[in-house]
Parts: sequence; structure tokens; C-alpha cells
Amino acid sequence: MIDPVLLRENPDVVRKSQRARGSSVQLVDEALAADTERRAAILEFENLRAEQNAFGKRVAAAPKDEKKALVAEVQELAARVKAAQQRATDAENAFVELARQIQNIVIDGVPEGGEENFVTLREVGTKPVFDFEPRDHVELGETLGIFDLARGAKVSGARFYFLTGIGARLELALMNLALDRSLAAGFTPLITPTLVRPETMDGTGFLGEHADEVYYLPADDLFLTGTSEVALAGFHMGEILDVPEGGLRYAGWSTCYRREAGSHGKDTRGILRVHQFNKLEMFSYVLPENAEAEHEALLGYQEGMLTDLGLAYRVIDVAAGDLGSSAARKFDTEAWVPSQQTYRELTSTSNCTTYQARRLDTRYRTESGKTAPVATLNGTLATTRWIVALLETHQQADGSVVIPEVLRPYLGGLELIEAK
Repeated sequence: MIDPVLLRENPDVVRKSQRARGSSVQLVDEALAADTERRAAILEFENLRAEQNAFGKRVAAAPKDEKKALVAEVQELAARVKAAQQRATDAENAFVELARQIQNIVIDGVPEGGEENFVTLREVGTKPVFDFEPRDHVELGETLGIFDLARGAKVSGARFYFLTGIGARLELALMNLALDRSLAAGFTPLITPTLVRPETMDGTGFLGEHADEVYYLPADDLFLTGTSEVALAGFHMGEILDVPEGGLRYAGWSTCYRREAGSHGKDTRGILRVHQFNKLEMFSYVLPENAEAEHEALLGYQEGMLTDLGLAYRVIDVAAGDLGSSAARKFDTEAWVPSQQTYRELTSTSNCTTYQARRLDTRYRTESGKTAPVATLNGTLATTRWIVALLETHQQADGSVVIPEVLRPYLGGLELIEAK
């Protein structure tokens, strides 16, 4: 959640952030009032407890014949202390419930508005031009035996698929390329759980307004994760970390699950928006003052992959109203999809500052010896969706697809995917 001190001392900063997101500003005032009540209740409890301690010493020092007369006062004061403690607990819970609804404070410079108000930071690469009518990824994928949508739907329903033959190998090649690059950048690889407890899912901010996107198993009280970010954020929950200057970096390889509720009719053709996919996710724990530099570094790794795969793409600064509750800033990289004549998101990277760490109680020890929340960041380095842009960008007139040179070592030197 947000820093309670920031809320108390600079509420206008919080109001401005909520306003930029299109979220409730009134919530800030409600949280401030709850904070005032919370601190008053805690003070009352502490004063009564101090009085109780002092009275206890007086009773202990009293002559034996006077102690019996003081018993009634001891009991009455104990009851008052217990009631004050309950009021303080209730006030604390009420404040936390409100404060946890306030979204992360957006970083200065993030564009205001909704999904359509993003700012394009740059366009990179040359959009492919064909002297033939380009096929879309569905036609290419099915003709070349890369995936099977019909059998995926037969087995599991809409928006499921089989990656078949070279398609399965192509995804593994992408993931292994990303893994090698993450290793070179100092990331520790993890294969993460894809089922997590409610406190882990909630701590990362995925049970708010987008809870309907998450698969839930009520019999086990577990959630299926839509990204390994969730497990990676929970990896150090409740810990005090020794964070080096370069941070702690992890690369999580996992299958991901998303209900895609409310997206009917939107990018539903093929494997662009599906319920299950694989992904390699970068995740960093850094000192708060290094978070923005780490954000740029994660974006750089993503752009390096896209460039080396020969994809034309753009980088956008996502508008505040389109950020998840945990993100203070998010950059999306969107690849050009020729059949649609538009850009489609392939990766995103988010700076969550200390928001997730506060919720998950992940801290580091400062030079003064006190503890403080770390900053967390995440960014996708490869996922199944990349196959869409690869097929359409590198297709040939005869329906074959050229494999980018950087992927060939992971495919036994194969240079071309051809119809059999």
C-alpha cells in the first residue's frame, strides 16, 4: 500500500495521483480521517496501558491490608485497557482497509487519462512491406503446423490451443533465448509455482479491480497466477533482505492463466489473447532510489530482444488510468502486426516502487539500522504471444517463414519453416 506518512503529510500528492488515474479522490480524505481516528485510538490505549502499569506498581507496593481494596480498581482499569485495545485494533483495521484501496502513486511525467491517452516514446525498426498479400498468423500457423486451434478448443474450449511440432520448438527457443539473456544480465532463474495463496495474490495487487481476470480454486483457496510476477513478489514476503547496489534479480519461467473476462471480440482470433500461455518474467528487488534506473534497464533488455528478432515496435508510456493498482509507471513495447496494420502489445515493464513491498512486508535495512520497504519491478522478456509477430513479420511469398538468425542455434540451425 502507499506510505502512510506520505498520505498524512502530503495528501495533495495522493489526491493528484488518484485524479490522474481517474480513481476516487474522496477515498484519500476517508483514509486521512481513518488515520486520525487510528492514531487517537492508539494514543488512548497507550496512555491507559501506562496508567495500568503505574497502578500495578502501586498495588505491588501497597501494604497487604490495602491491596484488597485496590482489586476492584485493578479490574476496572484492566477492562478499560482491553476495550481501548480493541478500539485501536478496529481503527487500525479500518484504516488499512481504506489505505489498501488507494493505488500506487504515479511517477511525475506519467500521462493522465485512460487507455487511449498513452504517449509514444519511440518507434523502432522498419515495418515489413510485402509484394504479396500477407497472411495472418492464424493461416500461417495452421498451414505450417505451428499450432492447432480447433483441437485446443475441442479439448479445453475457446482461446485454448496446442503448439505443435515446430511451434512447440519455436516457443522453447524464444524462452531459452530470453533465459540466456537474463542469465547474462545477472538474473537468477526460477521456475515458479502457478498456484498461490490469497495473501500472495492480494499483496501484489491482483485482487482489486481486475480480480475477475483471475482463476480461483475455492476448494483449495488458491489462485492460478496470470504471471510469475505474483510468485516472484511473494518469494521474499515477510523478509528483511540484504539488497546489493545492483539489486536482487530473478527470471521466473512459468505457465500463466488469465480468464480474459470482458474481452470478448477483442483480439480473440488465434493466439494473441488466450487463457493459457508461457512466459519468462524479469523481477527485481532494488533500493528505492535505484528503481527508475532499473526500470530503464528492464526496458532495454526487452528492446534488445525485439530488435534482434527483427521486429518493428514502438514503446509507449502507459497512461495513469490504464495502470494496474501496483504500478507507478509502465512502459509497453508493441510489435507491428502486418495483417492488422497496427501495433500489438508484446511486453510490458512496471515500476511498482515500494507499493507491493509494503503489502508483502519485504524490507531492507538502512544505514541507520532501521528497516524500510524495498522497491519491486517486473518486465516480460518472452512469451507465447511473440510468435504472432514473428510469423507475420518474417513470412515469405510461398507461405514459409524465415527464422531470425538469433533463434537458429536453439532450433538446431533451422533457417526456414516450410509447409510439409
